[in-house]
Amino acid sequence: MTVSVVLSTYRSPKWLEKVFWGYMSQSRRDFELVIADDGSGEETVRVIRAHSGSVIPVRHVWQRDDGFRKSRILNKAIVAARGDYLVFSDGDCVPRRDFVAVHAARAAKGRFLSGGYVKLPGDVSRAISRKDVESGRCFAVRWIRSQGGRGYRRMAKLAVRGWAAAAADRITTTRPTWNGHNASGWRSDLIAANGFDERMGYGGQDRELGERLENAGVRGHTVRYRALCVHLDHDRGYADLDTIMHNKAIRRETRARGITRTPFGIDSDTP
Repeated sequence: MTVSVVLSTYRSPKWLEKVFWGYMSQSRRDFELVIADDGSGEETVRVIRAHSGSVIPVRHVWQRDDGFRKSRILNKAIVAARGDYLVFSDGDCVPRRDFVAVHAARAAKGRFLSGGYVKLPGDVSRAISRKDVESGRCFAVRWIRSQGGRGYRRMAKLAVRGWAAAAADRITTTRPTWNGHNASGWRSDLIAANGFDERMGYGGQDRELGERLENAGVRGHTVRYRALCVHLDHDRGYADLDTIMHNKAIRRETRARGITRTPFGIDSDTP
């Protein structure tokens, strides 16, 4: 099984740099990084080039900035990816050292994986250094609290490892969904679903893909306590209520009609 990690990014080079540190520190190294870039500029290009000579292959898939078109650039990345198995995350989510290894180890035919994350406040996000990532300190509850992080409950996933994390995944009542920040599946299943629905802007577009996979018999499986990343804080100026309502209508139709393939994806059936 070959693995590609697909990272979406948009004009956040400082955060992307920290995320690169995480992938360059992975325990499993036989994967490629595909950067799905929704119109970033030269500063992002410089960050990507700085890491392109590493032992992990890095590829940059770019489209011009024309508003929030994450679904479109992710579809381009799916086509460009060389792996049999694709792991998806965002350019503002720093992966723990075992992130890729867990996704690869838990991969199985007929299912996709739904991972977890811990949101960090702005001060903690900015404080993370390369050494913090490479040493794993930034995934420790004690370190996050020492930098001003508050609220143990939202950091609880970081406190369990090994058999305890596996047990937590078995008993959690949270339903597994396709999450843009942390999910994985077989490229062949994503191609069969025709990728992401490009009609959809911000808000639920990732989960709609998971709903189509479920309709096709590809079941979600939880690894939210075992496959973890920390989410760096940022504004969401692209969030729009009308778009979110539009997306919800598409998702309702997907569920009600049992849709398995969107006509508005990788291979568009419309002009």
